[in-house]
Amino acid sequence: MDLNSDLGESYGAWRMGDDAAMLDLVTSANVACGFHAGDPAGILDTLRAAAARGVAIGAHVAYPDLAGFGRRNMDPTSRELAADVIYQIGALQGLAAAAGTRVSYVKPHGALYNTIAHDARQAEDVIAALLALDPDLILMGLAGSPLLARARARGLRVVAEAFADRAYTPEGALVSRREPGAVLHDPAQVADRMLDLVRTGEITAIDGSRVRLRADSICVHGDSPGAVALARAVRQRLEAAGVALAPFAGARVEDGQAKGARTPDTRAT
Repeated sequence: MDLNSDLGESYGAWRMGDDAAMLDLVTSANVACGFHAGDPAGILDTLRAAAARGVAIGAHVAYPDLAGFGRRNMDPTSRELAADVIYQIGALQGLAAAAGTRVSYVKPHGALYNTIAHDARQAEDVIAALLALDPDLILMGLAGSPLLARARARGLRVVAEAFADRAYTPEGALVSRREPGAVLHDPAQVADRMLDLVRTGEITAIDGSRVRLRADSICVHGDSPGAVALARAVRQRLEAAGVALAPFAGARVEDGQAKGARTPDTRAT
């Protein structure tokens, strides 16, 4: 199982999360690209720290929404959205090369992530951007969403993601952050919940029902209160149960799959 977190989100004097501590716990880092958060110097620092720990790098692309932290819905044209995604990945690729690492995958952020999970037009725009820039990039998306099948049909490798610190609806979507109980804070509860997911392929929804959820990676948001404690609890709980943690994408890609890493599931989930 892969454990990931959204990092590189500090901006100037505004500090977001504890990247150094999270990088000691996660196996993959979704690094901000400057559109929703992050400045070049801080992003480079995070990439260097990730490279030193052997943590895989993903481009955390977003709508151009610094004020809203990328969590406000937008409706860019296809031309705009594809170019925005290419621009962000390209910028991160340059910084990653300078840090001695590389971008292996792409995980959209916030409102863009939630929109393309089900919006066919914007999903196709993001997929087209990856195909135009580098078809070897892996696309990470919400487990159970149509996006994964759509991307796989276009020839991209995909990784299905579950969220340790977010509540789920009975339909397998994330509960809106505007709703009570949407964000989970108890480390023991979160850790037990993720072990249950790994063992059963199911997660308990906010109404108590069980939802089938096949995931290859687990996310703990770096900006959540107590994020480090949550990530540590999840890692310790999984390792104590004999679950091996490793990045789904390696630093190099050879013969179509990540070297030294588990091949990601490319089936629709």
